[in-house]
Amino acid sequence: MKRHVGIALVLGMMSLQGCATSDSTVRTKQGAVGGAALGAAAGAVIGHQKGRGLEGAAIGGAIGALGGATLGSAEDEKRSPY
Repeated sequence: MKRHVGIALVLGMMSLQGCATSDSTVRTKQGAVGGAALGAAAGAVIGHQKGRGLEGAAIGGAIGALGGATLGSAEDEKRSPY
């Protein structure tokens, strides 16, 4: 369990490095990365309870990335000057 959570956290932190940008999709990208990290962590914990931590992390990460990107995109559109 600890190994899978550690791997998910390290991958999430590594992906945060590419989010420093000045274009109009900044919040979409940040939301996707943040959602993926939180979703992977939650999925790993929930999946571990069923004996499938890695699969739970993968599913949680994908769902979290989609949700985070959706919320970030809405925030980008709200703040867009166009």
